[in-house]
Amino acid sequence: MTTVFPDLHMPPRLLAPGATPADFATHHQRYGPLPHGDPEELLRTVAEAGLTGRGGAGFPTYRKLVAVAEAGRRTGRAPVVVANGAEGEPASRKDKTLLRLSPHLVLDGLQAAARVVGAGEAYLAVEDGATWLESAVAQRTADPVPVKVVRLPGSFLSGQAAALARYVSGGAALPTHRRPPVRERGVHRAPTLVQNVETLAHLALVARYGAGWFRTAGTPTQPGSVLCTVHVPGREPRVVEAPYGLPLGRLLPLQAAQAVLVGGYHGTWIPAPEAGQLALDSSYLGAGVLAVLPVDRCGPAETARVLRHLALQSAGQCGPCLNGLPRIATAFRTLAAPGPQGTVRADLARWSGLVEGRGACHHPDGTVRLVRSALTTFAAEVDAHARGHCTATDHAPLLPVPEEG
Repeated sequence: MTTVFPDLHMPPRLLAPGATPADFATHHQRYGPLPHGDPEELLRTVAEAGLTGRGGAGFPTYRKLVAVAEAGRRTGRAPVVVANGAEGEPASRKDKTLLRLSPHLVLDGLQAAARVVGAGEAYLAVEDGATWLESAVAQRTADPVPVKVVRLPGSFLSGQAAALARYVSGGAALPTHRRPPVRERGVHRAPTLVQNVETLAHLALVARYGAGWFRTAGTPTQPGSVLCTVHVPGREPRVVEAPYGLPLGRLLPLQAAQAVLVGGYHGTWIPAPEAGQLALDSSYLGAGVLAVLPVDRCGPAETARVLRHLALQSAGQCGPCLNGLPRIATAFRTLAAPGPQGTVRADLARWSGLVEGRGACHHPDGTVRLVRSALTTFAAEVDAHARGHCTATDHAPLLPVPEEG
């Protein structure tokens, strides 16, 4: 169960008011029809708005749209558009919540993106909620581009762009060393736009209300709002919409916290005092996950649980994942328990350097990012473990790890 507070920090843009799912009639009444103007004009509006991807990379949406459109013209192949609602990140709920409450905003954005790049077909790829979304698609009889809902297997990596394109094409949902990239050769070897569902929902609003309206939230350098999944001990995870630039202290109770995990399981641990000085920023927000670690919990133990999950989620296609991640996870489990550590810290530093930048996808890189941040943020606790003592008084698991459920 995920609690939703759509109006906690700003009037809701993406999430349906009252946290009530909007059917097509309600959606149409609330927003009106999607404008079908000149694609070039919409491209200019997106560029002026400064909309960036909300799937983790924060890449400018305008540049992505232009690249796929140009690839289509160059190759003579009609592009394909894929709405990425995979959300394999176990701690994230934002995309699932958006698709449950505002599916037609996402589908509007999918149609707008298809029009801009000249796509002839579109897909909405999800792990959960496919039946509900198929019903939503069926309500939209006037959409110019047909949309097919694709049910993805549950996997941390199934939402990776190359894995997604491969699966929609009929293959396994596994990442590849993609050369050329999917924007040039993706689904059925056609130029393919893979865009996160939250980004598409923003695109639908930009198409309606323009760049100036979009920039009324956020900062001049990072305009707009973003959905975040907030984890606080003792409460249900909650999804909030907040403007970029909002202090983290407005979103999180940091008084009794020792650290905050920002960005999800490919993100970073940040000491609570440092987190209190930060504002929402796409450079670290990643999958939009913010998780508070209280002072009575063990940071190395929480990290070890996550690392085991990440190692198990490896596609097993390359050495860094197949060999490196299990070794890293096992070594970190030694640090997470009080007792002798031997050369484990040196081993972790060496193995992290060996796997970084060498995988078929960014899974090893994200895992290493988490490891390095944990070794820095929880250095004092790791030292205490080496002396045979753990300072935590509550050892109940905090972060969601699917295999344990």
